[in-house]
Amino acid sequence: MTDASYRFERFILDADDRQLRRDGAPVDLNSRYLDALLLLVGAEGRLVSKDRFLDEVWRGVPVTDEALTQCIKTLRRQLGDDATRPRFIETVPKHGYRFVATVEAGPDTPTAPMAPAAAVPGRSRRVLLLGGAGTAGAGVAGMLGGLFYGFAAAAQPVAQGMGAVSVLLVLLIVTIAIGLAGGAGVAFGIAAAERATARRWLWSILGGAAGGLVVGAIVKLIGLDAFELLLGQSPGDFTGAPEGALLGGAVGLGYWLAGRETGPGTLGRGAALAALAGGGAGIAIPLLGGRLLGGSLALLAQQVPASRLRLDPIGALFGEPGFGLLSQTVAGGLEGALFGGGVVAGMLLARRRLARDG
Repeated sequence: MTDASYRFERFILDADDRQLRRDGAPVDLNSRYLDALLLLVGAEGRLVSKDRFLDEVWRGVPVTDEALTQCIKTLRRQLGDDATRPRFIETVPKHGYRFVATVEAGPDTPTAPMAPAAAVPGRSRRVLLLGGAGTAGAGVAGMLGGLFYGFAAAAQPVAQGMGAVSVLLVLLIVTIAIGLAGGAGVAFGIAAAERATARRWLWSILGGAAGGLVVGAIVKLIGLDAFELLLGQSPGDFTGAPEGALLGGAVGLGYWLAGRETGPGTLGRGAALAALAGGGAGIAIPLLGGRLLGGSLALLAQQVPASRLRLDPIGALFGEPGFGLLSQTVAGGLEGALFGGGVVAGMLLARRRLARDG
């Protein structure tokens, strides 16, 4: 390995040892910020765009402009630089940054700009962590939804014969399983779409929609065949690919919006934005003639005469004789909000871990 180093004023930037020294004493910089300084210095006075920082320093890890701003602030502080009268790092508004100090190459320093050697988790590990965390978040959302529908169903007199606790447990198992399946499709779809370097908002939406569509289609196909096989009849047109695509796309949008949040409370605000996006889709689906979980359960109860499942108490809250359109709309908004908030909260927590690792 060559002894690659850059010298400017009182500083030596040693690429091989990955260290910045001032008058021979090490300067404290984390790996990511050192990579950013290497990129700036190696550009030999040319402009380094914000997109180039994101691609070569963060290596596809979705971050906001605030993360880059904080990085430059730290570099300036450690270099003793002043943003208003820069000696080292000059800001080019709306475009990026430029290293303006005179740089002398050390022994055997390559003349071409150096590529940062960031210790960033591999893409496969990143997709697995983000997708797995989003799936877990969806499972929690499914559990909360199961409690909501379970308590409503368990309160019915027809449920008392088989035991209110049994009704609650059965619905919990069903809703958690559905939440995990849907969450896996949407979360892994969004995580895979992060490979895109441009129009990330669009790819995030498309990734979530594609994952939701595939899982929704598979679940519906298997569900219809299972009911036909076991009961000799199908419950009808319950939730499937269109609903999955719409809800998944909304969660993808929520994830992108959450990624733009910075500062204290980022996790809470990001999850709230995703919950709003998911809730909006959950409201729209019944109004467009589709069904989410609540509507599908109600349809199943109607089509299977021996079913002891009833969601009438929810409808009664809105003055409906059964689980009508208004009940489905409100419940759909709740389902969508829980699902969107759960998936994105899990993925944001995974992103924090990845950022610490990186």
